[in-house]
Amino acid sequence: MSLPLEGLSAIVTGAGRGLGRAEALELARLGAAVVVNDFGQPGRDGSGAASAGPAEQVAEEIRTAGGTAVPHTGDVADFRQAGELVRLAVEEFGKLDILVNNAGILRDRMVFSMTEDEWDSVIRVHLKGHFNTTRFAAAHWRERSKAAGAAVYGRIVNTSSEAFVAGSAGQPNYAAAKGGIVGLTTSTALALAKYGVTANVICPRARTRMTEDVFADLREPGEGLDPLAPAHVAPLVGYLASPAAAGINGQLLVVHGGMVAVLERPRVAAKFDSKQETFSYDELDALLTPHYAARPRGETFAAAEVLALRRG
Repeated sequence: MSLPLEGLSAIVTGAGRGLGRAEALELARLGAAVVVNDFGQPGRDGSGAASAGPAEQVAEEIRTAGGTAVPHTGDVADFRQAGELVRLAVEEFGKLDILVNNAGILRDRMVFSMTEDEWDSVIRVHLKGHFNTTRFAAAHWRERSKAAGAAVYGRIVNTSSEAFVAGSAGQPNYAAAKGGIVGLTTSTALALAKYGVTANVICPRARTRMTEDVFADLREPGEGLDPLAPAHVAPLVGYLASPAAAGINGQLLVVHGGMVAVLERPRVAAKFDSKQETFSYDELDALLTPHYAARPRGETFAAAEVLALRRG
């Protein structure tokens, strides 16, 4: 019996630890040959010297389990190095079939205190890093499709966060980057569909060094199932990367433990028409002020749905 990803090759960025590691192991378990990318800096804020250790260790885990993997220690936020990452996959495995973008850092600060570097660095790693690898993978698939005169196999799974929907007071840079990743993903899905490529985005909840503050009050259980283990997110990534998910494109899914929630694009919650040709200030005041006064205080668009998911 063949494995779902047998004969396919994959790149997983930020795969030296946490979610990326779990995803790389799952793709390999499902039969994919994997390029394990990780820049290897020890600090979750991107501090410390880069190291080949994390990527090499995960690649060795995969090989020890009988899979195929090679490490890559480049910085995906660097345009040239991202191109080299895609070329490595093609050179090692003959082609690239799956791209999973996961690399990211945190530099938390309230918006009134955030420095330019704290903003730029997080946008660079998360959003530009996702773009860089997507750009080179997309070019690879487009060239292959044109040469074959037919669609090819291509899967992109990007990593966003519920912070982009509900907001995160101390993470305006992170929330903005994660929102940008959703826009990048849906735009990529539209652009590459004719070549046979799908692009989807997940909002995972998992206990990693990136989320140690968020889940500080939810300790890892001493025994039994840990719903926030990164391993619970990985099967969805494996599924979205598989032939079975060919009909899923441009979608946003929240995942943790034993739950997957499909988020819809923003819908119109209320609509107001002017009794005149255009609105005046007074008319807007008479319509919108009571409308928002009746809603829960502090609620942003679609936040109610996200909060309901969190409570569930």
